[in-house]
Amino acid sequence: MVNSRLKKKYVFLGDVNSINIEIIIKSFKSLKYKIQYILIGSKKDLIKYLIKINSNISVNEINDPIDFKNFDKNYLNIFNIENVSKFKYLNLINQIKISNFLSSKTNIDLVTMPINKSIFKKKINFNGITEFLGELNYTKTIMMMMGNNFSVIPYTTHINPKFISKSITERQLNNFFKRILKILNNQKYFHFKKINFICYNPHCGEDGTMGNEDIIIKKTMQKYKMINGPFSADSAFSDIKNKALYITTYHDQGLIPFKALNDKKINITLGLNYKRLSPAHGTAQDIKFKDKADISSYLSCMMF
Repeated sequence: MVNSRLKKKYVFLGDVNSINIEIIIKSFKSLKYKIQYILIGSKKDLIKYLIKINSNISVNEINDPIDFKNFDKNYLNIFNIENVSKFKYLNLINQIKISNFLSSKTNIDLVTMPINKSIFKKKINFNGITEFLGELNYTKTIMMMMGNNFSVIPYTTHINPKFISKSITERQLNNFFKRILKILNNQKYFHFKKINFICYNPHCGEDGTMGNEDIIIKKTMQKYKMINGPFSADSAFSDIKNKALYITTYHDQGLIPFKALNDKKINITLGLNYKRLSPAHGTAQDIKFKDKADISSYLSCMMF
């Protein structure tokens, strides 16, 4: 019988050529009585993986994923999405679309397991699930990495570094700041004591001698009293115990210190009408089938 008091989540299986299913299996016992979750993906691919690792956990196919009435805590519950193409990226896109539809309709959280973006990018213009969900929902989404010590939002995400400076304009910064503050003011999950913006150039451009990007950032930021800075990246993360939110100018500027200095890590998409969460790691194909996968980020997503 379904316990209506337990949290419910959908879990998109992601790329099965990965540690994704290993993580789900390792977490099965610890989540069994804490949460009800339905996997979204190919039942055939799931069973093939379970056989490969000699797992004794059985699979329960869910026919109606909306009301969870056939959910059984003793099984891996999956809403089966048959593969529609010989191309993996098309199958995964179809699964993401269905996962998004279900969460949009029910407001149930969506946890997306990692994918290998390169198989998409070789075929289509694809920056990541965060951006793709924005396109599906006709909105601008924002990636936030939430940690136990501090959180990070990159101003630019999955782009070539040579294009970062071209994104630093007063118009684009204004739109970004307005969107960030609106989202944070209208949500109930995150309460940051400080919001700090990190400069683009080393030492904040040294009064424009390295470029005018940080002059533009500083000028634009003056309108937004809730956002502090801009601060030089080489010293900004020296005090991380204040639960601050750091807005970094580009992806690795924020994610390197985030992953090094936080024990608990969750990737959260802001701007949707439901919570989308994802573990803060990749597919890790190099350790697939080696029983080395760390389940901590996945558990944080599931219990959030």
